[in-house]
Amino acid sequence: MKARVLEHKLQFKRPAGTSRGVLNHRRVWYLILEKEGRVGVGECAPLPGLSAETIPEVEQAFAALTADPDGFCAQAAQQSIPSSVRFAVETALRDLEQTGTQLLFPSSFTRGDKGIPINGLIWMGAPSFMKEQVRQKLDLGWRCIKLKIGALQFEEELAILKSIRAEYSADDIILRVDANGGFSPDKVLDRMGQLAELDLHSIEQPIAKGQWPQMAQVCKQSPLDIAFDEELIGITAREDKIRLLDTLAPHYLVLKPSLHGGMKGCDEWIELADERGIGWWVTSYLESNLGLSAIAQWVFLKQPHMHQGLGTGQLFTNNMASPLQIRGEKLFFDPGKRFIFPGIF
Repeated sequence: MKARVLEHKLQFKRPAGTSRGVLNHRRVWYLILEKEGRVGVGECAPLPGLSAETIPEVEQAFAALTADPDGFCAQAAQQSIPSSVRFAVETALRDLEQTGTQLLFPSSFTRGDKGIPINGLIWMGAPSFMKEQVRQKLDLGWRCIKLKIGALQFEEELAILKSIRAEYSADDIILRVDANGGFSPDKVLDRMGQLAELDLHSIEQPIAKGQWPQMAQVCKQSPLDIAFDEELIGITAREDKIRLLDTLAPHYLVLKPSLHGGMKGCDEWIELADERGIGWWVTSYLESNLGLSAIAQWVFLKQPHMHQGLGTGQLFTNNMASPLQIRGEKLFFDPGKRFIFPGIF
């Protein structure tokens, strides 16, 4: 087997406000495996400051991979391999084994018969910008809205949420919020009480990761359901996952294959969550359409029962053409279209 890696810079249509600052572009790497005339492609999309691995560690892993593709891929399930690289290897190998057309997990989704309900993501920004995004999503028929909070004054964010609830009840619109660890432990329960009055579905990562005694208290006492995202980063061993879930007892897990150990690592999180009655949903991670499609195909086979956090593929000016399309609040796959990689490979 031969392997090569190409870096690509995705350009945002407009600056994207995140908990890690404002992004104007996004670096991703495409892993291309070749064997016996067949080709498989996977995407690696680490995010500095959030991913457990650094960019030099990603580049070091790729150097080892291209030097010995067969040996590296045979060990791809090892916990020491960075999550973003593992996801790229998993999907490239799957593509290589299948048809080389990115039909990784054939199903009624890839046949175009069924779509995946997804939440509409509201980006951080000025109150007027956030309200404008909410209005656009609701006008397009989205029933589940997720707002990033923690960038503005809490009172401003609370006012935005109240304005939505004044017009749409919990029966009309599902509201999720993501604090990205932005609340302090001494204020978190008071703020959770105020947020719970708005009939929110859940809140992701209310306080910063790694504060287990405080987080256990929050999960136990909060009137609002808690979802873990950042808290799961870097937890790779099965016994450590069990200890986290049993100690902290969250209500939901928010899983990203690029961040949480690839598809295999997320499979294990889902298995352990199901055993404990913990809910979960899967989100993308600002990947290009290639990575987004792989995640969507994989999660569809899980028969998820709630809205997923998958992207729409519409954030970048230079995203690749793909079979993915949005209809209402669902992500669909058009089997009559193919991925096109102009200017990439």
